[in-house]
Amino acid sequence: MKTRLVATALLVGSMGAAVAQTAPPAAKPEDTEVYTPVPPAVTPGKTSSDAPSDALVLFDGKSLDQWTSTDNPGAPATWTTTGGVLAVNKGAGNIQTKRSFGNYQLHLEWRVPANITGTGQARGNSGLFLASLGKGDEGYELQILDSYNNKTYTNGQAGSVYKQIVPLANPTRKPGEWQTYDVIWTAPTFAPGGTVATPARVTVLFNGVLVENNVALQGPTRYIGKASYGAPHGPSPIKLQAHGDKSEPLSFRNIWIRELPAVGQ
Repeated sequence: MKTRLVATALLVGSMGAAVAQTAPPAAKPEDTEVYTPVPPAVTPGKTSSDAPSDALVLFDGKSLDQWTSTDNPGAPATWTTTGGVLAVNKGAGNIQTKRSFGNYQLHLEWRVPANITGTGQARGNSGLFLASLGKGDEGYELQILDSYNNKTYTNGQAGSVYKQIVPLANPTRKPGEWQTYDVIWTAPTFAPGGTVATPARVTVLFNGVLVENNVALQGPTRYIGKASYGAPHGPSPIKLQAHGDKSEPLSFRNIWIRELPAVGQ
């Protein structure tokens, strides 16, 4: 009996030693420290409105070299530039960037005249198309409108994803004052068969106020009917709309963009 007890004790002891040998080492703080990849250094602008060092300036107050006619791609954009300001030329139609973009951060400032007239949608109407899909008003539109004490349908006021998503707030300044859009755009992706893999998403700060919080878009803008996705597409130009209403022309300035990697990269 004594011999059996000794053997059992030895067996239990050897099993315990084996367990102790295979136990994972104690966790250390450096186990969760990551050193690569190293983010690139970016020099910020002097203010939050100024372009950082890695931005592409789309309008510097002088040149329209980054823009072309939407109706006649390759032809010069013939809107008016005076005193560092870009004014809509309604007779020339929409303009869009020569380059196409996927995901990006965009800064843009716009202004309706102090002497603006009209009501509702006929009061300083324009649009920032986050991805232009062709001539006319095809694409995904972030609405531009004088929404200071100007009643209209709420999914058509400034800061709305036009005819889709009502903004969370209305921080519009008075006519004659500059308004600011800061946009984070995530382009849609499509499966090999053409179906939507991930919808477009957008975050918008309007005069520093969050009005669209990473919302998913139902598809490109439609004036009549619900938005839905059609043919798949890749990176696209950014478009500014010449709406054609009777309001005095809108103005733009200080437009810059930072391209962002695809989600997950």
